[in-house]
Amino acid sequence: MADPSSYRPKPGQIPDSPGVYRFRDDHRRVIYVGKAKSLRPRLSSYFQDLANLHPRTRTMVTTAASVEWTVVSTEVEALQLEYSWIKEYDPRFNVKYRDDKSYPYLAVTLNEEFPRVQVMRGAKKKGVRYFGPYGHAWAIRETVDLMLRVFPVRTCSAGVFKNAERTGRPCLLGYIGKCSAPCVGRVTPDEHRELAEEFCDFMAGRTGAYIRRLERRMTDAAEEMEYERAGRLRDDIGALRRAMEKSAVVLADATDADLIAVAEDELEAAVQIFHVRGGRVRGQRGWVTDKVEEVDTAGLVEDALQQLYGEESGDSVPKEVLVPALPEDQVATDALSQWLSERRGSQVSLRVPQRGDKKDLMATVGRNAQQSLVLHKTKRASDLTTRSRALEEIAQALGLDSVPLRIECFDISHLQGDDVVASMVVFEDGLARKSEYRRFQIKGFEGQDDVRSMHEVIGRRFKRYLAEKERTGEWTEENEGSTAPGENGDNGDNGDIGENADDAADDTTGQTPAAPGENGHAGHLGPSSLKEDDGRPKRFAYPPQLVVVDGGQPQVAAAKRAMDELGIDDVAVCGLAKRLEEVWLPDDDDPVVLPRSSEGLYLLQRVRDEAHRFAITYQRAKRAKRIRTSPLDDVPGLGETRKQALIKHFGSVKKLRQATIEQICEVPGLGRKTAESVAVALAGTAPAAPAVNTATGEIMEDDGGSTHD
Repeated sequence: MADPSSYRPKPGQIPDSPGVYRFRDDHRRVIYVGKAKSLRPRLSSYFQDLANLHPRTRTMVTTAASVEWTVVSTEVEALQLEYSWIKEYDPRFNVKYRDDKSYPYLAVTLNEEFPRVQVMRGAKKKGVRYFGPYGHAWAIRETVDLMLRVFPVRTCSAGVFKNAERTGRPCLLGYIGKCSAPCVGRVTPDEHRELAEEFCDFMAGRTGAYIRRLERRMTDAAEEMEYERAGRLRDDIGALRRAMEKSAVVLADATDADLIAVAEDELEAAVQIFHVRGGRVRGQRGWVTDKVEEVDTAGLVEDALQQLYGEESGDSVPKEVLVPALPEDQVATDALSQWLSERRGSQVSLRVPQRGDKKDLMATVGRNAQQSLVLHKTKRASDLTTRSRALEEIAQALGLDSVPLRIECFDISHLQGDDVVASMVVFEDGLARKSEYRRFQIKGFEGQDDVRSMHEVIGRRFKRYLAEKERTGEWTEENEGSTAPGENGDNGDNGDIGENADDAADDTTGQTPAAPGENGHAGHLGPSSLKEDDGRPKRFAYPPQLVVVDGGQPQVAAAKRAMDELGIDDVAVCGLAKRLEEVWLPDDDDPVVLPRSSEGLYLLQRVRDEAHRFAITYQRAKRAKRIRTSPLDDVPGLGETRKQALIKHFGSVKKLRQATIEQICEVPGLGRKTAESVAVALAGTAPAAPAVNTATGEIMEDDGGSTHD
């Protein structure tokens, strides 16, 4: 535990001006980001008697090892920079509104030639119109099912759409009148887009005018004695009214607003948001957070606004935002309003409702927030106690000096020696931290050897850790006798892959210039202040207190040997063997046997099972990719278009293999040189065994071009 006085800035060094500050731990990882109207009093408040600090603030300042700041000119700039740094560094002690689910939205893909109505979750995409969020996906589907009668917009996937286009036959919805069937040309792209835009207008709250227009058309049809058309219009109006009844009117003046309410106690706070569009509640969501500082309701509202609208723009930010409290300082309130207005592109009203329907609705949102906090505490009380007990049991069983707040677990996966991969999963405070999961490809050797694979993976992981220490200036003379990072040709770029698909292999970029305010010195907000990469949760920069390997004594010995070779002696290692769930320690001939009812054993099992799941998922993906490869992939200069032309011309790789060079030259776009390359490539690959239908015994012909050939 660090002493805050050891890194306290000298008197008079902190400027008395607006700015944003960062606390870092002894590994240079940013653990907290904050902003202040005046940096001097705000930062000084952290260095008072520890007994007077909020419990979580006390934990934060004793975890930190340094503090630095950046001076800005206005509070709006401070708000923007604080949000940018929170997104960039993901500080562990900042207020984070967490939820156990991703809320579904009703989305209309206006960025496609034929817009599609569907349920979407996750990050919002450009060119897609969103409505919601909704509490349940089935609520969206019920609404869409009612509205497709009036707005028959496409809802099918790209595959179904292309298949209907190819066959000339629409899907079932096209036959029953719930899709205008643009796939077979029943409507033009412009007509279908107009339908989609009318659907969006109706969902956005402009319902009255459209229903009145339908009623006039129904009356006209009845007067002209077109009773069937009048009956269809009547049914359409009924369907739209039923869809509208699912979201009752709460504000009579067709208001577009978001209402935010907060329920809190000393340690936690719950936030509830009601999204009102056209006077109707169109969506609802809720978050719960830990309070790191002695923050008031206005401070929690400010954090909620940042996380709610930080990635939004345009109509996603409503004209009116109603909150339970605003900062006492009018300048801070004006800064928030200005920031929201910049996100929307027009004026946004940020205020506390004082009377009438809006105040009554705010009270309803507040009751929802209070209920959410009570429910969360009921669920979390036992969870916190259980996780704490599990960590304590592990520390006691393994003889650790303190509880292992960060546990990393490694597993090896392969299929009979092929596609050998490894996984690393991370648990912090007993909870999975999926953003720090990593995957490895075994490259040091060929074949199946779990022990050797474990040695390679542990070595690569901790070489990266030592490389980060060296880069940030933490390399000491004690490390000089160990293997240097990147030795034996391992420069860190060894195919270590993050969980996300867009996460590239290990970066090996060098040290970037320090940002303004580095090492406690004040700087001014500029472009370079957002380019600094030091302090983010790096892939391998944060060491664990405990390494768990999936396996017994041999795997544990391999992991320990890899760490000893690198001079790592402050990280505990253990293995969990599957057969009897025994815990193995290095250099011990007998395992540690935890009781079957032990919470510590249960946590180790969860960590091990998660590593196994993550590894086998990656291994199966690699195998599937390998199986889908074709011998044509290795032909130099043969692109995807000409490969498809070859397969289309001959029907399959099998028939292509039997063709002569002259026959291959007959394919449009292929010259003799390329045809010779194709023939050589196919001659060098053995055909796969024929597929057999196990039900009939029939030998299946090879009619594909991208499988085992």
